[in-house]
Amino acid sequence: MNQELLNKYIAGDATPEEKEEVARWLDADKKNMKEFLALRKLYDISIWQQEQTPVAKDNLSLARKRWTLQSITIELTKVAAIFILSLMIAYSFLINKDETEAASMQTIFVPPGQRAELTLTDGTKVWLNAKTTFTFPNKFTANSRNVTLDGEGYFNVTKDAEKPFIVKTKKYNIKVLGTEFNVTAYSGSPVFETSLLKGAVEVISPATNDRTYLKPNTHIYEKDGVLKKGIIEHHSYFLWKEGLICFFDEPVGKMIEKLELYYDIKIDVQNKELLKNKYSGKFRTKDGVEHVLKVLQLNNNFSYIKNNDLNLITIK
Repeated sequence: MNQELLNKYIAGDATPEEKEEVARWLDADKKNMKEFLALRKLYDISIWQQEQTPVAKDNLSLARKRWTLQSITIELTKVAAIFILSLMIAYSFLINKDETEAASMQTIFVPPGQRAELTLTDGTKVWLNAKTTFTFPNKFTANSRNVTLDGEGYFNVTKDAEKPFIVKTKKYNIKVLGTEFNVTAYSGSPVFETSLLKGAVEVISPATNDRTYLKPNTHIYEKDGVLKKGIIEHHSYFLWKEGLICFFDEPVGKMIEKLELYYDIKIDVQNKELLKNKYSGKFRTKDGVEHVLKVLQLNNNFSYIKNNDLNLITIK
């Protein structure tokens, strides 16, 4: 395979025809996948080094992403294209310059296989995972800073002792003053989990008003309708906000559930032997669901068929 074409594919610059050519080459021989992974690793290292230096370039990049009190810029990482939603939000902020006006609510939906990053008017930074809906005001005027999350979000909250920051989800609310934490709460999934990295949070049940407090490096999750606490074992899980899906000794069945959620596709596993296996690894979100399956094929004997019309992948 032409290395220049592989580099274009890894960088996300390949045409649809070129992507199909690379896909056929990867399917032809497992050795090709190993060659591809080695090349991609070199590419990732080179990108990482570029991002670490020089300082001036980093400062310029940060300056370009800086937000004012009346504007928000939203950056979505692409799988096949970049979705930019910031124009509508920025416009809404510009027409609400008068602080005496009531706050209006903004809503963002992150498409499957992508993520979003934004900064709220109080300086709070928010990262949103795939298939997440996030609702927030264009300015915080009340005695509390309320936002609503349906999906997964990572928050670095600006401290304000007079205005607690509250994340509302379908089952529970998370109340903080200033902290760094992750919330998983998709309305279509039974999973609820809050992980605290820094500071302190209070998880509140609106139905019963029961309150549970978390300390740093701990998480709380719901199991059989009951909240349980534990220690965060894998901090690299939160690399999803940088575009990485991480698995740690994960049953393949659980992996499939996450892939279905992140990429909004149905995966029918007819090869039940595959579900008995466990896997650890990291994948770039933008590489897509088929790339994950091709890597799994290196150590597992299975084939799959993708039906685009039915949005279905069948594993045999």
